[in-house]
Amino acid sequence: MEQVTAAVESAANTAGGSGGISTGVIVALVLTGIVVLVILWAIGVYNSLVRLRNRVENAWSQIDVQLKRRYDLIPNLVETVKGYLKHERETLENVIKARQQAIDAKGVAEQAQAENFLTSTLRSLFAVSEAYPDLKADQNMARLQEELSATENKISFARQFYNDETMQFNTRIQTFPPSVIANMTGFEEREFFEIEAPEERVAPKVSFE
Repeated sequence: MEQVTAAVESAANTAGGSGGISTGVIVALVLTGIVVLVILWAIGVYNSLVRLRNRVENAWSQIDVQLKRRYDLIPNLVETVKGYLKHERETLENVIKARQQAIDAKGVAEQAQAENFLTSTLRSLFAVSEAYPDLKADQNMARLQEELSATENKISFARQFYNDETMQFNTRIQTFPPSVIANMTGFEEREFFEIEAPEERVAPKVSFE
């Protein structure tokens, strides 16, 4: 605004020294200055939205890394337990099915739903394994369970970080006047990565002591 004021004063001084400039010219200069300021503001808002969007995408990539780690552990887990759980074929098949659904999931909401199902099937598998002392004593099973539990915790932290970044981004594009720029440039709200069932908010655990 100081630049606009300076331009007006300069125009006025010129008018005083050269016999006068029309009011229309002065108004044009003022409007031009305002337009420049608005454009600069819009560019600043747009760039801030891009930065927030990139932070959301980066946060999601961190979740994705941990989810893939989880998927990699499950086949080893199934291979370890299937020799013990010969009469629990349905339980193992549900875990395999849930894993594939999670891998094939598209979008945050669908991914969350698939992860809920996968967590539920793993919980059932660990519950069944409690009835098999030899399986509980298996060192490979204990190691896999520990790695899976650690991965679950990392997923939980990554999910919280993602949801925090998503909240900031969504709030920004919903707030006026940045919402005007967001609508004009195609920014859309991001979905939260939520766990719907309260009992599934805890990572599946089983004791092998």
